Amino acid sequence: MTLRFPFSICSPLPPNLASSLRRRFSASTPPAATALSFSPPPPSPTAEHLNPLFLRPLSFTASRSDLLDFRRWAESLALAAAPRLSSDGGPGEDLLRRELAWMLEDAAADPGVGAVRLRVELEELYRLWRERIEERRPLQYIVGCEHWRDLVLAVKDGVLIPRPETEMVVDLVAEVEGFEQGLWADLGTGSGAISVGIGRMLREGGRVFATDLSPIALGIARLNVERYGLKDKIELRQGSWFEPLRDVEGKLTGLVSNPPYIPSGNIPGLQAEVCQHEPELALDGGADGTDHLLHLCQGSASALRSGGFFAFETNGDEQTKLIANLMTTRWAKLFHSVKIVPDFAGIERFVTGFRR
Repeated sequence: MTLRFPFSICSPLPPNLASSLRRRFSASTPPAATALSFSPPPPSPTAEHLNPLFLRPLSFTASRSDLLDFRRWAESLALAAAPRLSSDGGPGEDLLRRELAWMLEDAAADPGVGAVRLRVELEELYRLWRERIEERRPLQYIVGCEHWRDLVLAVKDGVLIPRPETEMVVDLVAEVEGFEQGLWADLGTGSGAISVGIGRMLREGGRVFATDLSPIALGIARLNVERYGLKDKIELRQGSWFEPLRDVEGKLTGLVSNPPYIPSGNIPGLQAEVCQHEPELALDGGADGTDHLLHLCQGSASALRSGGFFAFETNGDEQTKLIANLMTTRWAKLFHSVKIVPDFAGIERFVTGFRR
């Protein structure tokens, strides 16, 4: 279990901002909705509410000296905080420097002469970097995106940040014969990462049903689906696990899921960026982390057609072995060719197999 510290990180006040800074544009944040059962996904939010930082208009300016002052201040804040952040599994100095460069790259455009154009006010950059260091808010939420496979996916607070190991789920699907024209389900789609990855590979007739209980997640998933032009390939449905899929029960070519699989008692020990900011709904797998995985295993028998494929991500190693063992013993009459597949780091991360 990683260490966590009870104190907050204090920082000096930022330098005075020059009068050349001016405001041209503002946006508000819409209220969140809630839902507990299957219903159509919420309307697509307006672009200014959800667009990643790099997609926002260059509506502000700052002098080069003011932007340099910000960078020096931000680097000094990161340098002072790095030892404490890295002690509980958070980022060290080098990673924080890279994150700062990423944020500035997304936020600014340098024309080469004159003032630098910005997508947010310079005061906002100060505020955002304080959130990163003092509140441990993940950079992906600050810039509004994550790079995943060859995609740049929108994310926001309340939506699980896609992880590199989950990229392999798309590769596993691509190995299934005839997957391009099949009906697929991505259960607990979150940002829609897996659905978009699969959807881009499908041919005519192929389709992904992406489900999630969270309206916040579905709003972001919709944005990602629309950005990659996949509205004709991916259908978003709101509801819990298999509930939104009753009309395609027994017809699915395959289903995939990266469900909550962290044991409840382990969540407080995760690094602050995760346990304090990412949605517990997408993390908490119950007492031993298998509550949702077991539900997916049982539901797959009804959802998949004969010969249908499944791939589940797990917490790794022992949890993976437990799920694979149940699929080959308790549910041996329902599934075959059950395998454990390691992730890129060699951790036994995925359980795959086929419906009899």
